[in-house]
Amino acid sequence: MSRDLQLKERWEVLVEKLSAQFSDGDPLELDAIIYLVGVQELGQYHKKYKKDEKLNLMHIAICRLLEPYGYYVFDYFDDEGWPHYTIKEELPPLKAGEQSVLMKEAIVGYFLEKEYLL
Repeated sequence: MSRDLQLKERWEVLVEKLSAQFSDGDPLELDAIIYLVGVQELGQYHKKYKKDEKLNLMHIAICRLLEPYGYYVFDYFDDEGWPHYTIKEELPPLKAGEQSVLMKEAIVGYFLEKEYLL
C-alpha cells in the first residue's frame, strides 16, 4: 500500500474515531484535532480555556507534533504546568497542501504512538 493511501486511510479512521468521541459524530476539522492534542499534552482536561489559551494549546500541539521531525525540542514545564518548546530548526516554506499533509502525518503518528490508533 502506498504511503499516501495509508495516511489517507489512517486519517479517515482517526477523524471518525475522534469525531464520535468529541463532537457527536460531526467530522472534526484539522484545527480542532490540533487543539485536542494541545489539551492532551497539557493534561488539564476539565478547564474552560480563554481564546488566547486556546491558541497557546494549539501552539503546544504543533510543537509536540513536529518535535519528532526535528523542528522543535521540549524545553521545560512552567509553574502552571504548561510545556515550553524551543525551535530547533526552522520549518521550510511549504504550500498550504504540503502543510496539511505534514500535520496529518504528524497527527496520525502521534495517535499511533499513544496507541489510540492501531
